[in-house]
Amino acid sequence: MKKNHFSKLSEDERTTMSKSKKSRVRVFANNAYAVKTVWGISKRRVIHTAVYAVAGYVEWIFMSIFFLRYVINAIEKEAPFVRILGFIGICFAVFSLLAMYTSYMNSVVIPFTDNQIYRSLYRKLYAKARNVELRCFEDADFYNKYTMALDGSAQKMTKSVDFFFQVIFGVIAAAAAFSSMYMIDPFSVLFVISPIIGNFVFGGLMNKIWGGRYNDNVKHNRKAEYVNRVMHLAEYAKEIRYSNMHELMMKRYHEAVEGNVAVADKYAKKAILYSWAQNVTTFALVFEGIMIYAAYRTIVSKTMGLAELAIMFTAMSTSSWILIGMFNDFLEAMKNGQFLEYFRTFMEYEEKIPEDQDGIMPEEKVHTIEFRNVCFAYKEDEPVIRSLSFRIEGDKVCALVGHNGAGKSTIIKLLFRLYDPVSGEILVNGVNIKEYNLKAYRKLFSAAFQDYKVMAMSVKDNVLMGAEFENPKETAEHALQCAGVLDKVQSLPNGIDTVMTKEFDPDGAVLSGGEQQKIVVARAFAQNASVKVFDEPSSALDPIAEYDLYKGIMDESKGHITLFISHRLSSVKDADMVFMLENGSVIEQGSHRELMVRNGKYCEMFTKQAQNYLADENYREEAEA
Repeated sequence: MKKNHFSKLSEDERTTMSKSKKSRVRVFANNAYAVKTVWGISKRRVIHTAVYAVAGYVEWIFMSIFFLRYVINAIEKEAPFVRILGFIGICFAVFSLLAMYTSYMNSVVIPFTDNQIYRSLYRKLYAKARNVELRCFEDADFYNKYTMALDGSAQKMTKSVDFFFQVIFGVIAAAAAFSSMYMIDPFSVLFVISPIIGNFVFGGLMNKIWGGRYNDNVKHNRKAEYVNRVMHLAEYAKEIRYSNMHELMMKRYHEAVEGNVAVADKYAKKAILYSWAQNVTTFALVFEGIMIYAAYRTIVSKTMGLAELAIMFTAMSTSSWILIGMFNDFLEAMKNGQFLEYFRTFMEYEEKIPEDQDGIMPEEKVHTIEFRNVCFAYKEDEPVIRSLSFRIEGDKVCALVGHNGAGKSTIIKLLFRLYDPVSGEILVNGVNIKEYNLKAYRKLFSAAFQDYKVMAMSVKDNVLMGAEFENPKETAEHALQCAGVLDKVQSLPNGIDTVMTKEFDPDGAVLSGGEQQKIVVARAFAQNASVKVFDEPSSALDPIAEYDLYKGIMDESKGHITLFISHRLSSVKDADMVFMLENGSVIEQGSHRELMVRNGKYCEMFTKQAQNYLADENYREEAEA
């Protein structure tokens, strides 16, 4: 019948059952993975955890069963008081040593190895986070799993080691306790059935509810954490005070709270029912049952004396608590295994563009850059770049221009291999960039990105960004000079060593948007790269500062390719080559003068911008000259 029933299951049902089975197996494997991982970091922690678990169970069983049995039997047999006192003294000495070991474990081993494990695991997580491609951080589902992988992963790893040995030695300890119970009364082991049902059946159901509630709460917790971040970071303080952002943030926070309340309500009824059933079957039935059974044998059937009653009750009580603890550890290990799935999945993710990808070493000098029929889309069926083809040859200054959404910044991301094209190819020095050693390839470029971030570090570190130079101070100062912000930096309390932002230093500098942008631009000037890229480097600058900045870019453009993006076409007049983009394709290319004479889209766009500050005819005259 079962076989026939299974044969009638739909393919989806069979797939679901198979996935569920694999998921349970994976949960067990995750705990073994955790033990293996911690063993690779700190063998000392794993060994001490095993010894600590053994010592704890030995002490518990010995004191509650064998110690009590020996003392009661010795008293009944009227053994000499000195012998009893000696036995108790030896036990006291042994367990005093175990107490010292417990103190050593909690005060030395755990704190020291915790730091060691945490440091190692988070280094691995951060290294992995740096290695995965940029697209992953723009995928909400992947990012959720990444945040859950970070959520106390080191603590969950060490907990898995604890649970692993608690379960293994708990089984042995329970077997020893059950043997003692069986020796007193074979029927007493039947009371084990109740906590088994409570922990395995209802505890398992509670575990599913807990895991489901956690997964459902992730997106709401991320909203709440975002609001918390916005409300306490200085970079949002102005917007909060002069706008209605506070109300918007509170609305977002309220949505997150309401979402968590809805999740709690979703699981509430089942959680109450299962929790009640677990407590009754795990605690109430077993202890009340033991008392009733022992009282019956002692009072009614008179088949058990008070000494046996005491020993049996402590043995059954100890056995039940060991069993309860073992099952709790087992369920916690299952729960922990589900969380570790996020860590393991993240760490085992195979990057499409791994940062440590090996390949041929590129020449230090870039002679040509070529895009051949390149197509790209961030999302399927939403192309951003369409059959893009262009070529840059020699040490030229080239500009990418066009309206918002034309694909300018995306071209830079593709050139840097932050993404790979869907089709077509990108060649540097005639070689497909996928064939290069990625780290070596990236060193060919230096960049000042439009969506820059200023770090809570010194101005010098913000310019050099961890790169090594023979004369770091001179290199940073020269780059700041080229960007037109050296005088401002030298006027700061600690000059080039002044920390930017006041987040960690009350004497830190809070610079204007334009000054910050100049420091970011200095990053590109500082690097000794063959190709320098400036993505909207003057968006926060006034016209005079913009003129000075582009003059600096032109002065520093000799001996390498310079590529910049700008919405202000007045800044591209001196470029050797201008690529006009529209809908992800180059529609016009040439020098400024050539494009103005052509009187196409570039000329139209340039003229409209020029009308804002100069008469239109002046530009026409220049174009016709």
